[in-house]
Amino acid sequence: MTQQVQTFTTGAMSLRYLLHLPPEYGKEKGKRWPLIVFLHGAGERGSDLELLKLHGIPRVVEENADFPFVTIAPQCPEGSWWPMHLTELNALVEQALLVYDVDPSRVYLTGISMGGYGAWNLAIAYPERFAAIAPICGGGDPDSVCAITQVPVWAFHGARDNVVLIRESRKMVDALRECGGSVRFTIYPNAGHDSWTKTYQNPRLYEWFSSHHKGEAEVS
Repeated sequence: MTQQVQTFTTGAMSLRYLLHLPPEYGKEKGKRWPLIVFLHGAGERGSDLELLKLHGIPRVVEENADFPFVTIAPQCPEGSWWPMHLTELNALVEQALLVYDVDPSRVYLTGISMGGYGAWNLAIAYPERFAAIAPICGGGDPDSVCAITQVPVWAFHGARDNVVLIRESRKMVDALRECGGSVRFTIYPNAGHDSWTKTYQNPRLYEWFSSHHKGEAEVS
């Protein structure tokens, strides 16, 4: 089993999450690992953590036990939305930095659909937290996006997405570029809502994550 079920409680709320630790984790004293935080889409809300393994980083980890990042995939409560839980998500990352051997300068954030909105919103709320983010078929408030001019962003969207329209990503990317932010935008011309499978299968994404440390924004 490559992913452990964990529970994090803050205030009156508990977040259950899937945790992946690389096979070499803990074998080298003092070694700190990069962390990927993954936010799932609306269809995986509730109490069944197995649903998270259908898509995104938890699926990648299930198929590749040697995945060289610590990964955390929390589950959003039924009927709720990630942007409603930014404080709790930040507290979860803070706890991960205390409990696990994670390099605080290499904390990466990604999410799909509702989780794409969550990734934009969480980074905007806590821009000092993340070394780089990769929102997929998401969106947010373009009037607030200048908060992450120092956070490298690689956004993805399918041109034929009829669930979250591509304009949702485009308006965030355009606003961030106007602020002078470091942003890439990949559009899949033939993809619908599922623009994440191809993205997470691409090793260049993880190379791009690994090339960034907190506080190092690059124009790309």
